[in-house]
Amino acid sequence: MPILGAFMVPHPPIILPEVGRGEEKKISNVTAAYETVADVIAALKPETIVISSPHSIMYADYFHISPGNSAQGDMGKFQAEEVSFDAEYDEELVSAICSIAEKGGPDFYNEDNASGKEGQGGLSLHEFPAGTLGEREPRLDHGTIIPLYFICQKYTDFKLVRIGLSGLPLAVHYQMGQIIQKAVEETGRRIVYVASGDLSHKMKEDGPYGFVPEGPQYDERIMDVCGKGEFKRLFEFDENFCEKAAECGHRSFVMMAGALDGLSVKANALVHEATFGVGYGICSFEVGGPDENRHFLDQWRKEKLSELRRRQEDEDPYVQLARFSLESYVTAGKTFHVKDLKGTDFENLPEEMLKQSAGAFVSIHKNGALRGCIGTILPTCDCVAEEILQNAISAGTNDPRFPMITADELQWLEISVDVLDKPEPISSPDELDVKRYGVIVTSGHKRGLLLPNLDGVDSVIQQINIACQKAGIPKGEEISLERFEVVRHL
Repeated sequence: MPILGAFMVPHPPIILPEVGRGEEKKISNVTAAYETVADVIAALKPETIVISSPHSIMYADYFHISPGNSAQGDMGKFQAEEVSFDAEYDEELVSAICSIAEKGGPDFYNEDNASGKEGQGGLSLHEFPAGTLGEREPRLDHGTIIPLYFICQKYTDFKLVRIGLSGLPLAVHYQMGQIIQKAVEETGRRIVYVASGDLSHKMKEDGPYGFVPEGPQYDERIMDVCGKGEFKRLFEFDENFCEKAAECGHRSFVMMAGALDGLSVKANALVHEATFGVGYGICSFEVGGPDENRHFLDQWRKEKLSELRRRQEDEDPYVQLARFSLESYVTAGKTFHVKDLKGTDFENLPEEMLKQSAGAFVSIHKNGALRGCIGTILPTCDCVAEEILQNAISAGTNDPRFPMITADELQWLEISVDVLDKPEPISSPDELDVKRYGVIVTSGHKRGLLLPNLDGVDSVIQQINIACQKAGIPKGEEISLERFEVVRHL
């Protein structure tokens, strides 16, 4: 089996004696587990080690693979220049990864970039967003150096592949891992995968980043998942939960899981500590032969799609109308108005949708992430139904933050409709409540709005700041405030 083993490891600079200067002794159990990992890797004798690092180059919509034949790096920014490494890159394996990504399918389904023809099993034929473009900093990062520090004490006869993470959804990170696996199979390389990543950075009140309840909750969950090798559960971690926990390695672990897709795995949790207020976890994964029960992305997608279909069956008329409008436009280029609804399933809408006029926002989410949101603060049409018909299309095709929604994305979308009450001026943020009221900020001709009761928006100050950012209002500029309530339809 070309993939010999995999490891989940942290990268705390303080673990190195040259940096810790004695403080590293407080996490001696983590050091001992790291040395165990190095011993196992030395026994496996891989030709290549693949390291995914949160501190390598990261783009919102692209996986950067370090190019060239070699790279150097040191721990100088942690006052330990003497800790340095020269790494030789595996150019052949990098080329194979890039080639597979460029070809796209039919081996990989990229639901976030797909459109048009699909291949075997619903897999996209579109290019996968990964390659060697956009290198800003060729030097090795500490998320790579620290694993190398321990490994190279026991074993040095290997080449390196270094891959950064991205802002793309977890499912796409798993697919990146699948591409790595396929490239390994094509080249016949004997490799070890090292997923570099710390856990929560908010584990203690006296830690450098403070404490939130999500910190220990994240660490407990991730150690349970990885300690048992139950990688499908990696998709169950909500993005907002991970952000509050301030983890840095989750996407790295998901990419590793993708590289082990369809393979039997014997997992072993070696250590977990949070002595310095940051979670450090180490797990090892002994890799066996094929296991058809461990195609976790396929399983998750089928379950997710079934759940979405059940939810769509329960959508109220407001959301059903928004979905109908968007789907009609995306699949057939047809724009509906209320007068065109006769003969459709929407010719008998509730009277309130036809008699009431109000501003309305249509919000679209996919895999828990925003995919488009556009609306009107005040009514621009004769009725709410007309407002929804227009704004649904705009949210899916004209939101400048996102590309236009494609036909094969439609089944994955979650849609909500907010009908706005008339805004009222307020004199102070004290009159806001993030759960009850949305906010409108105005400065001159610049105006920004944020809806109420949004995931990840927990304070009035945060709510106002986000609305100002959307409007392009600089921090400190004088603003006026308005608030409004909504009726949210799901």
